[in-house]
Amino acid sequence: MSLPASLIKKYASAATDFAWQYLFPSSHCSEHPYDGYICRHHLHETAFRKALRKAVIASQLTKRVTAHTFRHSFATQLLLNGTDIRTVQDLLGHEDVKTTEIYTHVMGSRFANTLSPIDRAS
Repeated sequence: MSLPASLIKKYASAATDFAWQYLFPSSHCSEHPYDGYICRHHLHETAFRKALRKAVIASQLTKRVTAHTFRHSFATQLLLNGTDIRTVQDLLGHEDVKTTEIYTHVMGSRFANTLSPIDRAS
């Protein structure tokens, strides 16, 4: 994996530490562009896109699936399981909570019959 040379010098085992590994590593090693040592970079986004498309075709899904589908599913599941919208906002890196509120559309049917305490007071 590609780490800053100063980090490798200070922590010799950092390159093999699980916390520093890519989730989707490249299948090929290459020369580090600045320091010249041999390392493994992350999988290029086009390679991931091609592999995802191949998997979708093989699974015979008719629905459109992209890498963003995973992000959307992650946010939706968090909200459906009761995670606070501000937490989801932080996890997704949204600056404005209005952007995160896009994911709450799925909650409409689940909470359609829920009354707030103010509704009951009327």
